[in-house]
Amino acid sequence: MKTIHWLGAGLSSLPGILKIAQSHHTIVLWNRTLEKAEQAVTHLGINIPVKQLDWPTLEKTIQPGDIVVSMLPATLHVQVAELCLGHKAHFISSSYISPQMQAMDARAKEANLSFVNEVGLDPGLDHLFAHALVEQYKNSDVFSPDNQHAFRSYCGGFPKHANDFKYKFSWSPLGVLKALKSPAQWIAKNKIQQTEKPWKALTDYAFKRADGSEEVFQAYPNRDSVPFLKQYGFAEDWTVQEFVRGTLRLNGWSEAWSSLFEKVDTLKGDKGMEELASISDELWEKYQYEPGEPDRVVLSVELEVKNSTGETTLFKQSYGVDEAGNERGSAMARLVSLTVALAAESLLANKLATGVTAAPHDPKLVKSWLDQMSDMGEHIFVHV
Repeated sequence: MKTIHWLGAGLSSLPGILKIAQSHHTIVLWNRTLEKAEQAVTHLGINIPVKQLDWPTLEKTIQPGDIVVSMLPATLHVQVAELCLGHKAHFISSSYISPQMQAMDARAKEANLSFVNEVGLDPGLDHLFAHALVEQYKNSDVFSPDNQHAFRSYCGGFPKHANDFKYKFSWSPLGVLKALKSPAQWIAKNKIQQTEKPWKALTDYAFKRADGSEEVFQAYPNRDSVPFLKQYGFAEDWTVQEFVRGTLRLNGWSEAWSSLFEKVDTLKGDKGMEELASISDELWEKYQYEPGEPDRVVLSVELEVKNSTGETTLFKQSYGVDEAGNERGSAMARLVSLTVALAAESLLANKLATGVTAAPHDPKLVKSWLDQMSDMGEHIFVHV
């Protein structure tokens, strides 16, 4: 029987581990701190093997056909994937596909292995929503590449009860700070737009809740949106007025962070990175979640299509999620790790392609995953 080796026992892993264990799959939990893994298993009330994560032991344990789920820092994914290649095991992570990961595609295919990435929340669920929307539009009577297409995908995590900082951290703030220094690229007004600093491209975004009411968030583009045109099935001959994948923040976030933006903007080189790490430590001390404090996750993916002159709306549909932390875990942990668990179970059922891939785009599999997320209590709503 194939074994799922789940690497990492952090809070963001727990709902997914529980899902797999309750489905009676064979799972082993590995963590660098054995005590933490044992505490996690006790907290979940399950009985699964736990092992201290060290590479030689992991290498001796993995068998051909096993599945290795890496919930470790993204910098370790390539190392884990190389180990999987060497032992003919499948690989799963929720992180973006790095160039180094993509370079393994041919070797993974040759070994008949699936290296599945981008199967968390964002990236992950957002991909599923995008594939579902594009599929529905392509199969509609109004489809035409000459139409004007606008695609918007925004996701954000923040405290359910807003604080003065309009944000709290579940783990080290350093990643968030580095993201503020990362350039972004997207499409607006039918042209590629670029910014060196995401907060300088801040806009208001009206999110439509499940009941149809609206809540205004601040939003900014995240990374490079343009490559996702192809991934989501937008052909080169389509007229695209807008295409953006971005981040949501609570209203008032930019004002609360204004002095931090100015500080981050001045940091350069190794010395700047040292100071950034120091700022991260200070933010962690002041703005980490309290034990049991509920978080909130909002995800909205929408496709709006108008005729070639832009005068008439032909198709407008969106998928949304608005979840809060509860007794089953934080909203972020559930939405990330439950999707990862679905990827592992789909791999066990031989439903995923070989090679290096992102979240599935097959319509039947997309529907299955979304239905299963709903069955697990995550509320996905659609506006037409």
